[in-house]
Amino acid sequence: MSAAAPEKHARLRFRGVRAPKPLLSPEAERQLSARQLELIDELEEKLRRDGLADLTMAEIAALAGCSLRTLYGIAPSKDELLLTVVDRRLHRIGRSAIEVLDTSMSPLDALRVYLQAANKAVQPESVAMAADLAKVAGASRLFDAHESYLTAVTQSLLDRAVDAGQIAPVDTAAIAHVLAGLGREFSRPEVSELVHASAKDTADSISELILQGLLAAS
Repeated sequence: MSAAAPEKHARLRFRGVRAPKPLLSPEAERQLSARQLELIDELEEKLRRDGLADLTMAEIAALAGCSLRTLYGIAPSKDELLLTVVDRRLHRIGRSAIEVLDTSMSPLDALRVYLQAANKAVQPESVAMAADLAKVAGASRLFDAHESYLTAVTQSLLDRAVDAGQIAPVDTAAIAHVLAGLGREFSRPEVSELVHASAKDTADSISELILQGLLAAS
């Protein structure tokens, strides 16, 4: 007899919670050439490794080995180009974090997995990228929008944990705000220099301490 197929579980859904609208809409992305899509990926790597905020659009084109026209076909200005690159990266990380969640997980297990996946946005090289993007107009608003989404998903999972009796009733909005902001807090250059571990590892460790405290109070 053949082994039974593993049971498939539905993905968790978060009613009323919407991810930020992407700067590069799906329709606009479909209209880009294969080379332009490659350039976005290449620019993400260059932004993470070296920073691009101090370069002009012409210098970025020369660095990427493409024409200015090709870059302007992606975004109308340097700031919008860099924000598009970062926004696309944050959406990818956000989707990956959601896709690992399914209905077989308890709310707290799902929250643990979600936060650890979302904290990939603050890997060590991303700390330098955050410092570079501080020079770009609109970057703070972009990060705020993604953090608001992270907060909403986190609160939804905390609410489910309360309903399931895994934690005692708490101000889930306040706890979600703290948990969702850890990665960004420890990616700030002046803070990252004070801690021994990476921004992600530090955020993961403190998240776990908070979750364990919630369990102890239940």
